[in-house]
Amino acid sequence: MCNTCGCNVTAGNSHLVLEGGKLSKTKDGTQSIEVLQSLLHENNHIAEHNRSHFNAHNVLAINLMSSPGSGKTALLEATIDALGDKYKIAVIEGDLETENDAVRIRAKGVPAVQITTGQACHLDAHMVHDALHLLDLDALDIVFIENVGNLVCPASFDLGHHANITLLSVTEGDDKPAKYPIIFRAADLVLITKSDLLAYLDDFLPSKAKQYVRNLANPAEILTLSARQPESLKGWFAWLEKTITANQAGTDLRPAIQPDGLSIHAAQ
Repeated sequence: MCNTCGCNVTAGNSHLVLEGGKLSKTKDGTQSIEVLQSLLHENNHIAEHNRSHFNAHNVLAINLMSSPGSGKTALLEATIDALGDKYKIAVIEGDLETENDAVRIRAKGVPAVQITTGQACHLDAHMVHDALHLLDLDALDIVFIENVGNLVCPASFDLGHHANITLLSVTEGDDKPAKYPIIFRAADLVLITKSDLLAYLDDFLPSKAKQYVRNLANPAEILTLSARQPESLKGWFAWLEKTITANQAGTDLRPAIQPDGLSIHAAQ
């Protein structure tokens, strides 16, 4: 977890704890030792600033979270192919290194801002804030934030987005929601991906994965799909269009579970 590994000190917020930074000293003037709690507080402040930007431009912001290789980028490519003529889409890509995923998105004719985090295993609100300055929000309907592949840390950071989507590939095992409860409890939508491989993986049962999510007291919709099977994506597109419509109508959308654990279920 970020509170123990220290990865919540990132290139985007390190200025806060460096000498002369806002959080470099405690109130009594001594060197700060409350960095972790204070950084999360500052992160949430910037997240609300980001969300106000999205809201002011009627842009829906979606945080995609999963382990590496679950198919986030492939899902985005299929979504752009199907809905790119109807909605203006942009993507913020998060990875430790390379621009590989951003290159794939740009090849679809969609703007993509790459954030390379170095050692940080998640995106934070400061990083997303910097990326927003590289996007024309007036020209967009949706911004997908493809978080760093990791089933632990990304769920702890509010980015200013409106909804969390957690992907679970059938190659990972149907017990992942039980093993990594925080990221699945935080999901407004769970997508079981790579379903075209179910015929070869008889040890993955979608019904068991769904029950593990329900055991977390999360009522979110759960869809089984494959980016390679267009027919299977209809439920995902329907959810997305419904959420876009709600956002454009001024519905107050925000993640079902905030990083502080407060339950605020977004409109479904």
